[in-house]
Amino acid sequence: MTETPLRKNRLDTLESTVAHQDQTIEELSDVVARQAAEISDLTEKLNSLRERLSELEESDGDGGPDEPPPPHY
Repeated sequence: MTETPLRKNRLDTLESTVAHQDQTIEELSDVVARQAAEISDLTEKLNSLRERLSELEESDGDGGPDEPPPPHY
C-alpha cells in the first residue's frame, strides 16, 4: 500500500504530537521528582522543629514560679 500525501501528513502530525507529549511527560516527571525531594526535606525539618519545640516546652515547664505579667498588662 502506498502512502498518500494526506496519510503521510496525518502520520507526521501524530508523530509530532507524540514527541511533544513525551517531552511534556518527561518535564512533568522531573517536576514531580523535585517536589517529592523537597517535600521529604521539609518533612524532616518539620519533625526536627517539633522535637526542638517539645524539648523547649519540657525544659520550660520545670515547675519554677510563673513570671508576673509585664507592667503594661
